[in-house]
Amino acid sequence: MTTQLEPDPTARGDAVADTPPPPILDIVIPVYNEEDDIAGAVVRLRDHLHAAVPYTSRITVADNASTDGTLRIAEGLADDYPDVRVVHLDRKGRGGALNTVWQGSDAQIVAYCDVDLSTDLNALMPLIAPLISGHSDIAIGTRLSRSSRVVRGPKREMISRSYNLILRTTMHARFSDAQCGFKAMRTDVARRLLPYVEDTGWFFDTELLVLAERVGLRIAEVPVDWTDDPDSSVDIVATAVADLRGCARVGWALARGRLPIAELRATLGRDRLPGPAVDGVPAGMVGQLARFCAVGVTSTVVYALLYLMLHPMVGAQTANFLALGITAIANTAANRRFTFGVRGAESAMRDHLMGLAVFMFGWLVTAGSLAALHSLAPHAGRGTELAVLVTANLVATATRFVGLRRLFVARGRTGEGAPA
Repeated sequence: MTTQLEPDPTARGDAVADTPPPPILDIVIPVYNEEDDIAGAVVRLRDHLHAAVPYTSRITVADNASTDGTLRIAEGLADDYPDVRVVHLDRKGRGGALNTVWQGSDAQIVAYCDVDLSTDLNALMPLIAPLISGHSDIAIGTRLSRSSRVVRGPKREMISRSYNLILRTTMHARFSDAQCGFKAMRTDVARRLLPYVEDTGWFFDTELLVLAERVGLRIAEVPVDWTDDPDSSVDIVATAVADLRGCARVGWALARGRLPIAELRATLGRDRLPGPAVDGVPAGMVGQLARFCAVGVTSTVVYALLYLMLHPMVGAQTANFLALGITAIANTAANRRFTFGVRGAESAMRDHLMGLAVFMFGWLVTAGSLAALHSLAPHAGRGTELAVLVTANLVATATRFVGLRRLFVARGRTGEGAPA
């Protein structure tokens, strides 16, 4: 049967007659128009749970506004199997479905996996074990561990690694793989944390993990074997752009103190080691300029390689946007530490927001130059495009130096206020 989620009466302590005890594990499969795959995924997952997981479990199919036969098939599965249920939501969005189902679950542990079951299910027990033992609060599968075995194309590999590099650089994230569709969480923690997670799409995972780290929760990482689904309907470029927007939104909320981090940390968090110490900013514009140029040369080389790699896949303008965005974020981090000697997490988000503003200026300059080139020389090759873009980047680079120097030096900022 299909159920609409309501507050769990057992969680309130009400006596409910003839109600079976809630399961230890509630594993959710979020679906949207998956009529070809949902039955096979549920049967395969159910067989694995019965054979390899020694805890009571339930499969919840979270149908988020499917328009094909997915809901009908899922309801048939729920009628056939007592440990399968269906929750229908009228609004599309994987993140929104997970947020709703996880908060309303009566299980001790909530988890999810993608309907394509790209992740080897043998990692499920290692995923939930640290939560059952109380060692960790959240557990995630990671495809970026040295011991993981991953089969996927170079395009997805590069975008995944670049995205996680951005998270480590801009938000000081310590987790290695934000977007692997294989995660679990203690339900009591989920009920406290998820009301502050706003994204209802693919950025949901990242927002949850960033918030969890800031609150001081322990995140366990499990290396997984993962095989790419060649028939996946996910728009990689659109998802990447949405993720970057999500990073900016969460970064701004953290920088402005709009999230109750201290309150949540006091009630949920575990003690963590303090961040790295902050050194004084090296004085002298000449030395700073030399270091800035060294960082700039490296960034330009990386930008050129990324542009040439992405161009055949996504076209000139999108390749320019992605390559410039990745290198601009890394450039800000490198200049923050190497050129101006600032370390530690204090004010890092504000610094990267400044870097994002500079990136937008640089993108406008380079995109305008590229548009002008295509207007004047429609058949220009990639070499000519790259030469024009590198030249335009010189203007953006000069702007970046002035902006970063003003940020770190003109206001006398050295992390903890040491003189510049």
